[in-house]
Amino acid sequence: MRPVIIALMVLTLAGCKEEAVQNTAPLPLSEAAIGHYCQMNLLEHEGPKAQVHLAGLPGAPLFFSQVRDALAYMRMPEQSHQILAIWVNDMGAPGATWATPGRTNWIAADDAIYVVDGHVVGGMGAPEIVPFTDLQTATEFTQENGGQIMRLAEIPDSAVLAPVELNGDSGNADFEDRLRSLSRKVGE
Repeated sequence: MRPVIIALMVLTLAGCKEEAVQNTAPLPLSEAAIGHYCQMNLLEHEGPKAQVHLAGLPGAPLFFSQVRDALAYMRMPEQSHQILAIWVNDMGAPGATWATPGRTNWIAADDAIYVVDGHVVGGMGAPEIVPFTDLQTATEFTQENGGQIMRLAEIPDSAVLAPVELNGDSGNADFEDRLRSLSRKVGE
């Protein structure tokens, strides 16, 4: 009987053990920050960046060359880990420029004010969603670059997940023609 009581006590104490809380503080951008999708050094690209901290992967956030890419990642259902935190560059922070958005000027994605559909492109050449802490700075940005001011929950999926036109690509017609051509070659 005594071994059973000891076993129950051990199980009870194990159940009371607190789970370690994962640190989700933003990491500074460095030469080691490589874009999750592009696998390129983030410091080589203009525009705001993002980092996503995932449960079970402490100290190794996913970095993104564009804020738009991090928001797309967040909205995709295929993710295998719970997202604990998303950090974005505050483009209104002192010293932040499009060429050098900053290494430590992170704000929580949920707290940011975003300019969506402006006339700016991010580090990978796609339209960018630009984060700010301050509404006045975001408003000034829209006066220069167009766009609409939104909170994270207001940004439509079409601004994040929809295909974009790059380098004068005028739509799907050319893509469909290339697919037809490839299909004919395979069938020959």
